[in-house]
Amino acid sequence: MDSTASTAAEHPQVWTIERIRALGAVTDVGTVGEIFGMSRSSVYELARRDRLPVPVLRVGSRYRVSVPAILTALGVPSDPPPPPLPPPAT
Repeated sequence: MDSTASTAAEHPQVWTIERIRALGAVTDVGTVGEIFGMSRSSVYELARRDRLPVPVLRVGSRYRVSVPAILTALGVPSDPPPPPLPPPAT
């Protein structure tokens, strides 16, 4: 194996506000763990114990989390800012 090759563990994805908003209305608990920098096992344990910093929705045997709740926990408005106004016509 080439020593210059990198793995996802060495270079985790960067979660920007735009990427989080692009998830849609809800996401899975594993993704919440990535966003908050938690291991998969830790985030699932916290979800089972109702101890995550965001409310967890249980849908059958699956856990889901509201994306606006994630944004709120991060201190970010859940609605994107309005686009800039065009410059005035001269």
